[in-house]
Amino acid sequence: MTKKVVVAGVGMIPLRKPTASASYVVMGAQAARLALADARAGYESMQQAFVGYVHGDSTAGQRVLYDLGFTGIPIFNTRNGGASGSSALWMARQAIASGEADIALALGFEQLNPGAPQAQFANRPSPLEPSFAQCDPRAGGIDIPPALRIFGAAGLEHMKRFGTPLETFAKIRAKASRHAANNPLAMSRNILSPEQVLADTPLWPGVMTRAMASAPACGAAAAVLCSEAYARQYKLDSRIWIAGQAMTTVGSKALPGVDASDGASYSMSRAAARSVYEQAGIGADDLDVVELHDCVAHNELLSYESLDLCPEGGAQKFVDSGNNTYGGRYVVNPSGGLLGRGHALGATGLAQCFELVQQLRGQAGKRQVEGARIALQHNVGIGGAAVVTMYRN
Repeated sequence: MTKKVVVAGVGMIPLRKPTASASYVVMGAQAARLALADARAGYESMQQAFVGYVHGDSTAGQRVLYDLGFTGIPIFNTRNGGASGSSALWMARQAIASGEADIALALGFEQLNPGAPQAQFANRPSPLEPSFAQCDPRAGGIDIPPALRIFGAAGLEHMKRFGTPLETFAKIRAKASRHAANNPLAMSRNILSPEQVLADTPLWPGVMTRAMASAPACGAAAAVLCSEAYARQYKLDSRIWIAGQAMTTVGSKALPGVDASDGASYSMSRAAARSVYEQAGIGADDLDVVELHDCVAHNELLSYESLDLCPEGGAQKFVDSGNNTYGGRYVVNPSGGLLGRGHALGATGLAQCFELVQQLRGQAGKRQVEGARIALQHNVGIGGAAVVTMYRN
C-alpha cells in the first residue's frame, strides 16, 4: 500500500429480523450518517463512495446516498455475497492508498424478505455451482438451503478427518450467544448452553442443528476511510489504521471435488490471511481480537485453522481450551459474530469493521478486550470472495 489509510469513523444500526426492519434506504442512510458523525466529517467532503449489498437493484447505493446529498461523486455498487461489505471497504482502502481519493465512504446494508434467502435469478446457472461440485458429494442429497449444505459438508469433512465431535460446534455457538448478550446492536441476546444448541431442531442429523446456523438479518454499517495526511490536515481521528488487507478468489489449488472445505472458502481465506500477515509483518500470534465469518458454527471452526489461529486439525483443542474467548489466547467475535449478532449479508463486513474499531479505541463497553491493539477481520462470500483486513492502534 502506498499511502497509510486510517479508519476515521464508523457507524452501525441495530440488526433486525426481516419482518421488523426499515427499508434499505432508511437503514443505509442512518448508518452512513453515524459514520460521518463519528468521523466529524460531512458527506460533502466524501470524494468517492463504495456500497455493498446482496439483495437489491443495481444502483441501490445511489438511492441511499442521495438522501445524504447530491454531490456528484462516483458511487460504486458491489455484490460479492456475504463479503459485499468488506469488498466495499477494500475498494475504498485501495482508492485512498493509490492516491485516487483522500477520503471515502464504505457502506453496507441488507433488506431481506422473511425466510431463507432465495436465488434471485432462477432462469440461469447458479454462481455457486463450483461450490456445489465440491460439497454435494458429501451432502448426499440432503434438502437444506445451499449455504448450509456447503458449510455443513465442509464441517462434516473435518469431523471425519480429525474426529471433531458435534459438541465442538455447539460450544462455538454457545460462545457466540454469550458474547452477543453484551452487544446492544445484536439481533438476539439470548444465552444458549451447548446442550441447548445440540437439542435444537436437526437441520442435518449428526452434522448441524438449527442453532448452529446464523439467522438472516437486516441492517447497515459504514466506515469513513482517509489518508493519514488528510486526517492530520482536517484533525480527524487517525488512531486506527489498516496495516494490511487482501482480497482473494478461488485459486488453482482448490480443484472441484477435491476438498469440501474449499467450497466453503478455506483456501481463499488462508491465502488472504497469509498475504495480510506478510504485508503487516505481523503473524497470527500477535493478534488480540478477531472478527471472523461464522455464518455457521462449522465455518468458524474451519476459520480458526485457515487464519492460522491454531494448527490444522487443532480446532477442537482450541475450543476446548477456551482460546476463542475472554481469558484465552484470542477473543473471537466479541460482537457475537454472525451467529449471535445476526448475518445481514451486505452489512456484515462493515459490522465487523465497526466492532474492531470500537475494540481498538477501547470503546466496546462490556465486550471490551483488555489491551486490544491488533485486530483481524475475516469475511467471505461463497462463490466466492475472501477479504481479510488487519487493523492497528
